[in-house]
Amino acid sequence: MIPSGAHPAPRRCRAAPISVLLPVRNGAEHLPECIASLRAQTDGDFEVVAVDDGSQDATQDLLHDWASADSRVRVIAQEPSGLVVALERARAHASGVWLARMDADDTALPGRFGAQRALMESDPSVVGCGCGVRYVPRERVRGGALRYERWLNSLTTSDALARDMFVECPLAHPAFFLRADVVAAVRGYRDLGWPEDYDLILRLWRAGGRFGTVPEVLLHWREGERRLSRTHPSYSHEAFRRCKAHHLAASLLSGRDGVVVWGAGPTGKSFARALEGEGVRIRAFVDLDPRKVGQYIRGAPVLLPAGIQEYRDAFCVAAVGRLGAREEIRASLVALGWREGPDFVAVA
Repeated sequence: MIPSGAHPAPRRCRAAPISVLLPVRNGAEHLPECIASLRAQTDGDFEVVAVDDGSQDATQDLLHDWASADSRVRVIAQEPSGLVVALERARAHASGVWLARMDADDTALPGRFGAQRALMESDPSVVGCGCGVRYVPRERVRGGALRYERWLNSLTTSDALARDMFVECPLAHPAFFLRADVVAAVRGYRDLGWPEDYDLILRLWRAGGRFGTVPEVLLHWREGERRLSRTHPSYSHEAFRRCKAHHLAASLLSGRDGVVVWGAGPTGKSFARALEGEGVRIRAFVDLDPRKVGQYIRGAPVLLPAGIQEYRDAFCVAAVGRLGAREEIRASLVALGWREGPDFVAVA
């Protein structure tokens, strides 16, 4: 329970072009580092809208001490309601042209906001951008996280971000820097039982949005077993698949005569189930394993790659989990005359 009257009511500060959305619950351990990193920004023309989501540690005191010393900071307290509610509460109180995300256990390098703002100002067609990220502390970073970090940081162009839109969320959530008007146009964050950040990016993309990134590492992203993305069911592999399948069905698959899934292993089968949950017809599977070819999975035949040419009216979803397989499948499909985007997409 948040004691009433424990701190002064949220106060409005002057309009700033950048609004930092900072939701936090029980973040006292690392919040001082986060605050210090925001104070050190070379572009200081921002406001912070910090939403305390029912903290039971010293978070609220730290936030109000910060707000007392810095007129750019507003603090809003709420009963524990979850991340999406906190983000939308922060967005409702934000006045900036751009919305920058920040988590209380991460740190932004001094040039982050300046570099992201410069990118957005240089290209009005870009609706949002990220930046290079580095997981910390390094001793906690395992193989999967390292691979994800390398993949994120390899997406340095708008074309690469669009190409890999259905692999994973191509921008790190705490690195988001988005146009406030386009976020409002798609009605902000929502909670549908899958990742709220990925859902937002996919809706912006479906609305025609282009994304960019600052390749330089400008965010230190804290890794640990207590991260919400590791503990909450909304961030499970199954939840990610449902999110991807939903947005695929509503975009690239619209008007197509079903799907051919390249990959008859666990990844392909799981993705096929998710697509069927969206009403998509699975017409065939493609696989290189001769033991699988000729079998039927979910009523659809398993073919060798050359057999996909009989299904040119379908869309192909490349869904193989093996490291390196994505690029091999892309090369095979292009060699067969299929175009990435109009004819096929890679997923994970």
